[in-house]
Amino acid sequence: MKQVIAIVRPFLVEKILETLKRSPLESLQIREVKGFGRQKNYLHEYGDTEFSLAFLPKVEITLWVEDFRAEEIITKLAEVARTGRIGDGKIFVLSAATPLASES
Repeated sequence: MKQVIAIVRPFLVEKILETLKRSPLESLQIREVKGFGRQKNYLHEYGDTEFSLAFLPKVEITLWVEDFRAEEIITKLAEVARTGRIGDGKIFVLSAATPLASES
C-alpha cells in the first residue's frame, strides 16, 4: 500500500478529482493548507500598493492506493496538476501499512 500526498493549486482540485473518479482508490482525503516552496512568497499589486503573502493557499490531497497502481495515479496527478509555472506543488509517495480487516 502507498500513501500519495499531492499539494496542488486550489483551482485544480475539481479537475484532479474528476480525473481520479474512476481510479481504484482505497481512501482519499482533502485539506486546505497554506505554505510555500521555491517561490517563497509573491507580491500582489492592487492599485498603487503592493503587499506580500507569506503563505500561499494550497490544497492537500491524500490518497491510499495499492502498490501496483501507485505509478498510474502519480502520473495522472502530475499530468492534471502541472501548469508549467513555479508553485505547481509537490507529490510525495510513502509506504503505508495495509489496513487491518475488521473482525466480525
